[in-house]
Amino acid sequence: MDLKQNNNTVVLVDQAPVSKSRLAMSSSLPACSPPSASFSSGLYLTIPEKIPTPSKFDEINLGVMLDAMKSSSPRKNHEDINFEDASKDTNSAYRTWVKKYPSALTSFEQITNYAKGKKVALFLDYDGTLSPIVDNPDNAFMSSAMRAAVKDVAKFFPAAIISGRSRDKVYEFIGLKDLFYAGSHGMDLACPVKNSNSLFSHHSCIRRNYKQGKELNLFQPASKFLPIINEVFKSLIEKTKDIKGSKVENNKFCLSVHYRLVDEKNWSVIAQRVHDILKNYPLLQLTHGRKVLEIRPIIDWNKGKAVNLLLECLGLNDRDDVLPIYIGDDRTDEDAFKVLRELNRGYGILVSSVPKETDAHYSLKDPSEVMVFLRSLVRWKNSQIASD
Repeated sequence: MDLKQNNNTVVLVDQAPVSKSRLAMSSSLPACSPPSASFSSGLYLTIPEKIPTPSKFDEINLGVMLDAMKSSSPRKNHEDINFEDASKDTNSAYRTWVKKYPSALTSFEQITNYAKGKKVALFLDYDGTLSPIVDNPDNAFMSSAMRAAVKDVAKFFPAAIISGRSRDKVYEFIGLKDLFYAGSHGMDLACPVKNSNSLFSHHSCIRRNYKQGKELNLFQPASKFLPIINEVFKSLIEKTKDIKGSKVENNKFCLSVHYRLVDEKNWSVIAQRVHDILKNYPLLQLTHGRKVLEIRPIIDWNKGKAVNLLLECLGLNDRDDVLPIYIGDDRTDEDAFKVLRELNRGYGILVSSVPKETDAHYSLKDPSEVMVFLRSLVRWKNSQIASD
């Protein structure tokens, strides 16, 4: 792979927020029926790099970049808000939205009825799903009650964490050995050696590891990008150090520029400086999260493909009796929701208290409802064991 720099690149932004008119869609929810397709091991042995488009980063309108920052991080002047009217509008929009994406709690019986006789595999995002979104990303700790819920659910179901954080960082936050971890949006994925040796024995991205108390194979399709990632990280640290509230996080195979604590009048400054750095790196792309700019390699890999790979590593890809469930709150989780929906293979559950366009099947409002859902799964599984 040639890492030579030039002036071509790609910028990706979030979709616009859902408006009332865009909510006027059918409320029917397709049932999850037995899968008609299986996951092929051949899908994972070659990870092509995306070829940058000929458009120049210099020509990208910074106004578009700022609009994307604002749309993914809504903030309003309190003086301009009629809170009573705003609350009514929000509640009305949410009620309309939840008809299309029902609560996974009120629909729990429907989910478990379909899960009877199947092996449930659970995939979880971290920030905003197991832990609350906080001002300082270093303080995104999950509660002891949530940790207990995750630990209990992992006793009964294969469970994996797929996070934008580095794999080591998310493991530090959770601290549970009975889970599998994928960091950097699935670009740093640990598979059990028992099931992944034959699949990746000849692949350069796989190596043995003994962390977390067990032997693992690591799948790291973006490993060749590490020099670029580290170079850009140093540049971002230097160029943003004078912007109060900004924070640059190195997630190993991707970078996060947090602006949650940056005064909105300085958003244009942080956007300009990120823009000026990335225009020299055509093999990197920019996406927008919740008050965060995310920089990652342009390769054909995402959380959806990470789910497929984990299912294969766990020996669950060729079975008709497997029900994957993915729970996440961010735009990057949509790739996983899309895979499950397109293959009619499992359920995606979006964690959100506001209407969003999504490929998920169900919804939960916040991490507290995620915890209730996990506990409910444990109780349901116990009842199934007792009745056998």
